[in-house]
Order: sequence, then C-alpha cells, then structure tokens
Amino acid sequence: MGAGMRLMAVHAHPDDESSKGAATMARYVAEGHQVMVVTCTGGEAGSPLNPAMDTPEVRANMTEIRREEMARAAKILGVQHRWLGFVDSGLPEGDPLPPLPEGSFGVVPLEEPTEALVRVIREFRPHVILTYDENGGYPHPDHIRTHEISVAAFDAAAEPDRFPDAGEPWQPLKLYYLHGFSRARMQAFHEALTERGLESPYEDWLKRWDPDKADIMERVTTRVECADYFEVRDEALKAHATQIDPNSRWFAVPLEMQRELWPTEEYELVRSLVDSTLPEDDLFAGVREKVDI
Repeated sequence: MGAGMRLMAVHAHPDDESSKGAATMARYVAEGHQVMVVTCTGGEAGSPLNPAMDTPEVRANMTEIRREEMARAAKILGVQHRWLGFVDSGLPEGDPLPPLPEGSFGVVPLEEPTEALVRVIREFRPHVILTYDENGGYPHPDHIRTHEISVAAFDAAAEPDRFPDAGEPWQPLKLYYLHGFSRARMQAFHEALTERGLESPYEDWLKRWDPDKADIMERVTTRVECADYFEVRDEALKAHATQIDPNSRWFAVPLEMQRELWPTEEYELVRSLVDSTLPEDDLFAGVREKVDI
C-alpha cells in the first residue's frame, strides 16, 4: 500500500471534495500519506452554476463533463478517486416536496450503497474516514444518505459476516464529520474585509443567520492547520468549472487574509478506536502511535 497513513473522504457529488476538506487532503498527500476520495454519485442532476458554462452543449453533456472535472480535481489534489456508481437524487423543491426519482441514491435500499462502500474500504484499508454529519452539512438527500452509509460502513467493514463477498474485513480507526459552514469563520472574514474597505459577500448571509442557532464550531474537536494548501484547494475547486464561478464568493477573501485569520479546516471526531485527547490538530492523532508504517 505504500508509505504513510491512509485517509478516505466520502462525498456525495463531484466538487464536494474540493469545497470540504480539500486543503487538509492536499497537506496529507504532501506529507506522504495516501488519500482516497469516494464520490457516491455522478452529479447527474446538477446544472451549470457558473454562468460562463451555462450553454446547451454543456447541459447536454453534464455527466461526462463532471466526470472530467472530477478527474482534474483529483489530479490537482494528488488523491486517488473512486466512483461509487449511484445516481444523483437532485435537490427537491416545492411545498410539499416531490418524491425523489426512482432508483436515485437517496431512495435505493441502504444496504446496497453500504456494501459498495464497504468493498472500497476493505480494498483501500483506510485508518481514518471523513464524511458529513447527520444533517449532511446541508439537507441535500444525497448528503444525508452519504452520512448514513459512511457510518454504517465504518462498522460493517470489520465484520466478517457482513458482506462476506466484499473483501477481507478491515477496521478503520477513526471517523470524523467534516464541518465548514461556521458563523464564526464568516464573521471573522466579514469584519476583516469591511475594516479594509473591501466588499464582503457575507453581510446578507450573516443578517439572515438565526441568532439562536448554535455555531457548528461548538461541535468541532479537531482543527487541522493547512493554510499552505489553500491555493491547491482553490485550483481544485476551479477544476469543477460547471459548478464554481471563479468570480464567486468562494474566492472573495484574499488568501493572505485567510491564512492569517483562519488557517485551519475543522472536523468533529465521532468514533475512535485509539487513544484520543481532545482537542486535536491532526486527523491521525493516536493512529500514528498504533500503526506500524
């Protein structure tokens, strides 16, 4: 398997890996560890979110284009990549919400994608797995299903009686939830931008934020320093050209300001089979001491 620890990040759609934890992954790759991104769906239900890419030709070939974008992003990040092979459910809209499309990721029986993920876990043998929390990071049905199968597969991968045809059992040692939408982070960037006389893309967002809603930072256990890899993260994001407008708020905060004010990416440790002292600054804390590499 090569040198170093092994980290697996399980995501719902292509581009999710570049907007959530990408700088962390790039850092660990640079340090000689192996990182694999598993993408559960092909993003087939997505539409062009970058006005420059919103053409009839792009709309007609979204599935193929998004696969090409994912390949470019994986190369930029230096990660291995696997498609789990399920169909994007889309984001239902309306009141009441319409049912999800038949056969889509959000409605297939849970055992089917869980087995598919267990197969990849047993092959790659990750020490650490990253995924979304119970709310999916935001309530997209594919994100919530990604959470469900990741938690189920974390346990099932080690059980010989579960999915016996999916490879030799393997027990990951730590499970984390990714956290990115923090009010404290947005507030810090908003204040720094306005103090410098720059336009802030966060003003309206902060005004709409429910003051009684807890900040996700209250759940964070682990902050990984990865500021040196923010530029890599941004290049991976831009590789998803159908989804990411290079003039959008993703890139509104200068990198120097980000490195100064918020040089970390945040995670919540939810399962650990090694000694873990919180707070942490390393996803492999406790694993390094347990595993002979």
